[in-house]
Amino acid sequence: MSIMRIHQHPISLGDAAKRDVRTQFAALPFRIVQDKVQVMLITSRGTKRWILPKGWPMDGMTPAQSAAEEAFEEAGVRGKPYDVCVGVYSYNKVMENGPDLPCLAMVFPLKVKRVLSTYPEKNERRRKWLPIKRAAEKISEPELRAILKGFDPRLLRR
Repeated sequence: MSIMRIHQHPISLGDAAKRDVRTQFAALPFRIVQDKVQVMLITSRGTKRWILPKGWPMDGMTPAQSAAEEAFEEAGVRGKPYDVCVGVYSYNKVMENGPDLPCLAMVFPLKVKRVLSTYPEKNERRRKWLPIKRAAEKISEPELRAILKGFDPRLLRR
């Protein structure tokens, strides 16, 4: 895998202290159709903007396994998670009962093998397969857009 250079944006801590920054693990669900890479985006529950499935670390799971579990719960996909972080981006997680949390999300590729018709958050989100370039255009976080644009699954170890 080549080194990816991403223009980073300052983390907005707001009222949080530097020790309050949280880490989440995001899945980058992908498939190859007619030699073209497609990625799956989902909508967030609150603002309905397009995002990657992501969540908090899970006890007893690697970061890639945690990301894959989030992809199942939020997007209804199962597949092969890769234990390689293809990028990190920052964002503010909107919290219902309290101030927003500054977060860093580590992105792990997930080669999708099954798309399920029923899954835990089916009624809370939309999901959509898109070519990488179109997917990147729908993402609001600049760092995540750059990660998508630079993603090449051919560079992953098989």
